[in-house]
Amino acid sequence: MNKFNVAYIKLLTKIEGPFDRCCIWFQGCNLNCKGCGNPSLQPLVPKHLLTEEQLLDIIYEAKKKYGIEGVTLTGGEPSLQSGLKSLNKRIHEAGLGIILFSGKTIDALDKDLVNSVDLLIDGPFIESQLDKERLLLGSKNKVLHFITDRYLKQESYFNSSISKEEVVAEDYIFINGD
Repeated sequence: MNKFNVAYIKLLTKIEGPFDRCCIWFQGCNLNCKGCGNPSLQPLVPKHLLTEEQLLDIIYEAKKKYGIEGVTLTGGEPSLQSGLKSLNKRIHEAGLGIILFSGKTIDALDKDLVNSVDLLIDGPFIESQLDKERLLLGSKNKVLHFITDRYLKQESYFNSSISKEEVVAEDYIFINGD
């Protein structure tokens, strides 16, 4: 049974990619990029271990409650989650799109994982190449790889100005305890 090490989940976000989305931040990253935007997600320690079914139930809840168009997978380093291809297949079966952020380059990622998403945003964060022009990308070396044409017409979204989103507790899933 696939288990995922999840740091937190936002059921509805309007800034983690185009359209209304659910966003999942995975715990753990072994890239140690200097100046990382999510340093608390780097430690390779168990945070909230969820089965594929539990994670899908949360995604389905977001779809039902908020009418999300897709899911953004970020972290930490999502590619460290061994069951991600299976999860992505089931997300697509629910009619949802998938955006995957990875600090690894497309050539360093498993080809089947790459092909299981609609948009891959790849490359390590490079502090000296801070990108203040493009939304969400972090550094200028990051590349948008449109694996399918689902988000091709939304490329301009990433060239829009940086925005902020109000945090509303009911939009997040917080898990306390073991």
